[in-house]
Amino acid sequence: MSNNAFQWDKFYNNVSGRQPRELLIDAAGRFGQEPSVHNRRAIDLGCGDGTETAFLLANGWHVLAIDNEPAAFKHLNAKIPLDTQERLQTQIAKFESVTLVPSDMIYAGFSIPFCRPQFFESLWHNIVNNINPGGRFAGQLFGVNDTWASNADMTFLSGEQAPALFTAFEVERFDEEDEDGHSTVGPKHWHVFHVIARKK
Repeated sequence: MSNNAFQWDKFYNNVSGRQPRELLIDAAGRFGQEPSVHNRRAIDLGCGDGTETAFLLANGWHVLAIDNEPAAFKHLNAKIPLDTQERLQTQIAKFESVTLVPSDMIYAGFSIPFCRPQFFESLWHNIVNNINPGGRFAGQLFGVNDTWASNADMTFLSGEQAPALFTAFEVERFDEEDEDGHSTVGPKHWHVFHVIARKK
C-alpha cells in the first residue's frame, strides 16, 4: 500500500457514522480532572472524516483541524453545527509543511505514521514545541511488525524508539497492540502504540 494509492474518500465513506475514538475521549477527559482553563485549544492533526474534531467542538474546545486530503473537509463540514463553526479553523497541509500553533492538546489519530520517514523527526519536534506545558499529546504510532511496515513512505518505530519520543512528557498511557485484525482494506496485522502523554 502506498500513500498515493490509498483511496481516502472511499475510506471516509466506509467509516461514516463511527463514534469518536476512545483514546481521544480518554485524553480529553483527563483535562476535566484539572483546574478549568478557558478557551482550550486542540489540534486534530490528520483530522480525516472529522469525527474527533466534531467531538472536541461539542465539548467546548477551539480546534485547528488539519489534513492533506481536501476530501476530508467535505466530510468534516457535514458534521459541524453552525453554533460551533466560529471555534473551528482548518488547514490543508502535508506533514512536512504543516503550520502548528501553541495548543493544549495535539491529537494525531492514526495519522502521523503516514509522514515520510525523512520528515518525521522535524514533524515530531514541531508537535512537541507546540504543546503547552501541562498540555497533552494523544495519538497512535505504528510499530515495525505492522503489515504496512514495508511501505517506505510511512514511519514505523521499534519498541525502543516509540517511548524515547516522550522524554519531554509524563506518559499517562502507553498501550502496545501487536495482533492480527482488520482494516477498511482487508485483513491486517496491527502493530500500534496508543499514547497519551502530558507535557512537563
